[in-house]
This record gives sequence, structure tokens and C-alpha cells, in this order.
Amino acid sequence: MRVLTKWLKHTVKATGLLFFLLLNKTATAQNLTELSLDKAYSLARENYPLLKQKDLINRSAFLTIDNINKSFLPQVTLSGQASYQSEVTKLPFSVPGFSVPELAKDQYKLLADINQLLYDGGLTKTQKEIQQVNSLVEDQKTEVELYKLKDRINQLFLGTVLLDQQINQTGLQRKDVELGLNKVKAQVANGTAFQSNKLVLDAEILKNDQRLIELKANRKSLLDVMQLFINRPLAADAVLIIPAINEVVEDTVQRPELQLYHYQDSLLSIQDKMISVKNRPKASLFAQGGYGRPAFNFLTNDFNFFYIGGVKFSWSLGGLYTSKKERQINEVSQQVINVQKDVFLLNTNTQLVQQKNEIDKLKDLLAIDSKIVDVREQVKKASNAQLENGVITASDFLREVNAEDQSRLLLITHQLQLLQAKINYLNILGKL
Repeated sequence: MRVLTKWLKHTVKATGLLFFLLLNKTATAQNLTELSLDKAYSLARENYPLLKQKDLINRSAFLTIDNINKSFLPQVTLSGQASYQSEVTKLPFSVPGFSVPELAKDQYKLLADINQLLYDGGLTKTQKEIQQVNSLVEDQKTEVELYKLKDRINQLFLGTVLLDQQINQTGLQRKDVELGLNKVKAQVANGTAFQSNKLVLDAEILKNDQRLIELKANRKSLLDVMQLFINRPLAADAVLIIPAINEVVEDTVQRPELQLYHYQDSLLSIQDKMISVKNRPKASLFAQGGYGRPAFNFLTNDFNFFYIGGVKFSWSLGGLYTSKKERQINEVSQQVINVQKDVFLLNTNTQLVQQKNEIDKLKDLLAIDSKIVDVREQVKKASNAQLENGVITASDFLREVNAEDQSRLLLITHQLQLLQAKINYLNILGKL
């Protein structure tokens, strides 16, 4: 009985764990039913492979700086040597009553050299600064590429929103045609209208169905590509939340490219500092110990231990010959960066002017679009009444229905184009 109770407890626990895992997996795989533009930006950035490069850059910088810090640790070198020489040192004279041993021509040494850097003129510090700023430069290059991702998301998102509006308008047009068809059917049944009038409207409904198939297929294609970018499944009827964009105002450009130019300029400044630093004197402690034959006493032919230690000073003056040219090279590189920045700002401001003009144009078009839609709607209502009274044919009615449909589609297109122009303006400005 005790064994059975224990087994039941274990089974219940395992079943509960399995249920939790399945529930968690289901929640993770659940399709998104709505998506905002900001959420699309966030998910696309999070799942874009290039984002992993930022972590690799930071890791590489950390490891490199850690290695640079080790330059002040004692540097130990082990070496050994066995040699045979044709001649050894001998005294050029003899001393009566004193015998000088002759040195062996085969010699052996095992050495350990230790160097402790005391002063490097700020070389290590400057190398770390260069690595840190270089890491910022590479990281910012990744940010520049990631920012371009927003433009691709904008195209997919707004393209889908436009298709949603067109699908909705196509549904409204179908209702208008069906309304006219019902009236024509009654007229045909009463013998007051020809069967051809009904067939004209039947054909228009079939044409409407074709249009819906095409629009929905295009929408699915855009959503499938969007899913690849955000790495999340989207429901077939997912609602894309249209962002609320206020009136755009002129402002300073805040693009990631400008920060990249700033970091590149800082890197050149530190590299200019390195030109002076690497030409400064250096000082270190040194010690050498070993075992061999002969040792420091050349008058003995025995194996022995030996050591030496002290302070070492060095100053390489060769860099002074090239330092002036190196600074000139840095100045040229700095001028290149300034030119690139000026070109970028010129192109960006040109794009901003173009988008601002596009926004103003679309506002004017929308004002007229609204008036055209109002007029077309009144004409359609009048033709609807005329069709009911048998004054016009189904083809005449259909022409007015399509004319209103086209005016509404043009209004929808201009509304989405205006939204896209505003988003593009903010994207070019660096405000998204």
C-alpha cells in the first residue's frame, strides 16, 4: 500500500510537470493576434542575427583589454644552450708557482630571465583607450546596420495596412453591388428589366471575389516575410495597429551614423596621442638566474649557479623620424571623416526636405480626395434610386459604384502614403 501511494504521488507530480511544460510551450508558440509598429521594431531587432555581433564585439574588447593589463605582470623567459667553441679564453702569460685551469670548450647554460615593467610612458593606458574606443566604433557600426532594419519593417508593416484598407473597401463595394443586384433581380422577375442587367452585376461580384483573393494572397505574403523578421507566428487575421503620428516638426538629425563619426574622430585623437606615447622612454627591473658551465667566474671549469639583477632603461629614438608624418596621416584621416559626415548630413537634409514636401503635397491631395468621395457618394446614391426606378441600366449603376470605389481607394492610398511619409521623415531624422 505504501509503495502504491508513493507511485501515485510521483505520477501526479510528473503529470503536473508535463502539463506545465506543454502549457508553456503552447503559450510560447501562440500566434500573435495584433502587432504594433514599435513591437515589430523590437522583435525584429531582438531576432536579427546581426545583433549577436554586438556581444561578440564586447567580448573581444574585454579579452583584449584583459591581455593589455597583463603587460605589467612579470615577464618570465626560460632558455637553454649547449655549445662547443674552437677556442677559449687563456691568460697570455704564466705565473710561476700558480697553475691556471684551462676552460672546457663545451659549454652549457640553463637561464631564467625575469623582467618587471616599471614605466612604459603611458603606452599600456593608451592601448586600452584605443581598444575601448575601437570597440565603440565597431559596436556603433552594428547599430547603423540595425537602424536600416526599421526601413524594411516600415515597408512590410505599412504595405500590409494598405492591403487591409483595400480589402475592407472591396467588401464595401461588394455590398453596394449586391444591393443593386437585389433590385435588378426583382425587376427581372417582374419583367421590367433584362436578364443582361443581372448578369452584368453577377460578373462584377465575381470580379470582386477575384480581387479579394489577390489582396489576401498579397497580405499573406507580406505577413510571412514579417514573421521571418520578428521570429514570431502571426495569426492569419492579425490586426496591425496603425501608429499615431503627430505633425512632424523640423529638428536636429539624431541618426546613429553621427555617433559613429564621433567615435571614429575620438579614435583618431587617441591614436594621435599614441604617436607621442610610444616614443617615450621605458624603465624596468630585470633579473637573470641560471646554472651552467662556465658561470660568471670564467676561471673555474665547474658547473655552478649564477644570477644577476638590476634596473634597465631604454629609449628608442627611431620613432621620432616618422612621428610628424604619422600625425599628418591622422589629420588626413580626420578630414576624411569630416567630409563623410558633411556628405551624410547634406544627403539626410535633402531627404528631409523631399519628405516634408511630400507630406505637404499629400495633405493637399487628401483635402480634395475627401470632397471627391462626398460627391461620388451622392452620385452613387442617386444612381441607386435611378436603378430602382428603371431610369438607368445596371452598367450605368456599376460605373458610378466603381467610380466611388476608386475615389475611396485613392483616399485610402493617400492616407497611407501620408502616414508613410511622416514615418520616413522621423526615420530619416533618427526619431523612431
